[in-house]
Amino acid sequence: MAERPFISFMTDFGVGSSAPSVCRGVMLGIAPDARLVDVTHAIRQFAVRDGAFLLARSVPYFPVGVHVAVVDPGVGTARRPIALQAARGDLLLGPDNGLLLPAARALGGMVAARALDNPALWLTTVSRTFHGRDIFSPVAAHLASGTPFEEVGPALELGEVTNLALPTATPRDGGLDTSVLLIDAFGNCRLAGETSDLASVVDGLTFGTRFRAVLPGQQLAVVTWVATFGDVPVGAPLLFEDADYAGPALAVNQGSAAERFGLELDSPIRLEPA
Repeated sequence: MAERPFISFMTDFGVGSSAPSVCRGVMLGIAPDARLVDVTHAIRQFAVRDGAFLLARSVPYFPVGVHVAVVDPGVGTARRPIALQAARGDLLLGPDNGLLLPAARALGGMVAARALDNPALWLTTVSRTFHGRDIFSPVAAHLASGTPFEEVGPALELGEVTNLALPTATPRDGGLDTSVLLIDAFGNCRLAGETSDLASVVDGLTFGTRFRAVLPGQQLAVVTWVATFGDVPVGAPLLFEDADYAGPALAVNQGSAAERFGLELDSPIRLEPA
């Protein structure tokens, strides 16, 4: 850990909620020297997969530290609060619902896992519905302050940790079968798979390569692989490599691809060389 502890924090609590500030207060009350960075608190509510994807894409850019993620529709049920140790040295805390494992993989892989079963590291009173405040935040702060990982609770077999498989893309019959993995605030649609998957179905993927997109409802569109939005006219669709998420995305220049084509999460899309 760095000399000054680092904690990142991500939830689906919403930008208008006081809950993130309350959790930050808990963390700073235990680890007053910690550097706190908010990944986002605008994850779609209950969208574990969205949170897992965004967390995994964010944590490699942070210093080695403690990462708290709370997208927890099963709060208060039999689902476990857990902490994972990644090969890079980071610790990830959150519910055992698949949220954490992709981020651990992005940090070199999971090397240890523990249940958060030590009430000495929790707040004195623990609610059934606010484990972000009462369990995850105080345990994260204790870990950032130097509490040994072994003290959070008993070790878990790595195979016990809930896995979350993100959708993939499949090259087939000269085209790429993919789907909408994530829709951002602009209506850009991040597609399942990587840029290499798209490149595998053409003879050299270069800027200007055109694709025929088969969209839900038998919609057809011709889209061009470009470097940036302004490479096509305003209102025109495009394909580009999303810098945040390191993979192909469907967009409309100064518009919303999700609205234009009626796309939702997991909407199927087929891309064929045009």
